[in-house]
Amino acid sequence: MSKQRTFVNVSAGVPGPKGAAIIARREQAVPSGVGNNTPVVVERASGALLTDVDGNTYLDFAGAIGTINAGHCPPEVVQVLKEQLDKYIHTCFHVAMYEPYVQLAEKLAEITPGDFAKKTMFANSGAEAVENAVKIARKYTGRQGIVSFTRGFHGRTLLGMSLTSKVKPYKFKMGPFAPMTYKAQFPYPMNKPAGLTDAEYAQYCVDQFEDFLLTEVSPEELAAVIMEPVQGEGGFVIPPVEFVQGIYNICKKNNILFIADEIQTGFCRTGSMFASTHFGIEPDIITMSKSIAAGLPISAVTGRAEIMDAPTAGEIGGTYGGSPLGCVAALAVIEKMEKENLAKRAQEIGDAIQKHFLALQKELPVIADVRGLGAMCAVEFVDPQTGEPAKELIGKLTKGCCENGVVVLSAGVHSNILRFLTPLVITDEQLQEGLDIMTDVLKGIYVTN
Repeated sequence: MSKQRTFVNVSAGVPGPKGAAIIARREQAVPSGVGNNTPVVVERASGALLTDVDGNTYLDFAGAIGTINAGHCPPEVVQVLKEQLDKYIHTCFHVAMYEPYVQLAEKLAEITPGDFAKKTMFANSGAEAVENAVKIARKYTGRQGIVSFTRGFHGRTLLGMSLTSKVKPYKFKMGPFAPMTYKAQFPYPMNKPAGLTDAEYAQYCVDQFEDFLLTEVSPEELAAVIMEPVQGEGGFVIPPVEFVQGIYNICKKNNILFIADEIQTGFCRTGSMFASTHFGIEPDIITMSKSIAAGLPISAVTGRAEIMDAPTAGEIGGTYGGSPLGCVAALAVIEKMEKENLAKRAQEIGDAIQKHFLALQKELPVIADVRGLGAMCAVEFVDPQTGEPAKELIGKLTKGCCENGVVVLSAGVHSNILRFLTPLVITDEQLQEGLDIMTDVLKGIYVTN
């Protein structure tokens, strides 16, 4: 497209010659199962901008799948990392302790929902956090059963796959899966049965869960229910508040632990530090990763102190868990989020995205739904003639956006949903330029079809 852009420049082609050469090497050295959403080969990144090896500059609306809420290379984080590198890189907390691990644990106890004593352990990834949360829940309760939900995503490890709902590409021909894992129905408000009010639909879904406890697994066998307050990979599905509270209350009634998987929803993404706050719940355990440390590999499990103390010494942890670099980065990220009120900024970004696409929906009937909580926004596309998910259109749209300088991802079990995970430091001007580019690409595709 020939329009003059302020931030985007893809004049070298996507990919350019240098990028294409690296991609060719990648194909020889890296397994095809390690997927790539775009042909972008990054050389540097700052804020909400990516620059590739050919000098192209992109607006990043994917945020490393929700990892870069604080932006790429925040100066505050870079500075503390440089300072930490001069002190020590790694000692293994199990061998020689260090204060940043304790400081971060104290900070997470302070900012996570719930006015009660909490403790935290650290790992390396979101899947590891989920695995450890389940281990802790089983140890504390003496029960084995774990319930997750349809369309939920909890990682690609054995237990993570077992809890995850989408078969392809995460589970296909990779079984058998971990035993005593069960999947209950999760609401999909867009497909609410005709004739039901929002409140009636929420109660209908809670009733389904109560039936599930009669037909699939007894409450006495369940250690925990794990839920994303807003589903991520499943399509940015926002459940009714009454549903989340209903499941939470059933857990309390039956001494089942409630684990909130806030790996994608945490750290200001939804307009609050944690999405659980929107639903008025205080989870027994929270899993965190992604945007906790501006891209450093660290994850956390924070829970009620008595629950977290159930495992004995050596039963949880890992060699690299809670690395010094990850801990100091996380502390700097949280300080930045609080100081700059990135939760409020997330709400402003989300409002702008939804306003833009709601207006566009009036022109393009292929847009079936526009939804979001804070800056965790999604646009769902459905063929207006057949009602079928518009997966092919989304494939063309994400590809076209990238070729025109906007990196954005799809989501949903049908891959027909456009999801937004922009860094929360994106400027209004950058956001608008990205939305304009996406609109031009979408209209070009839709008119052509």
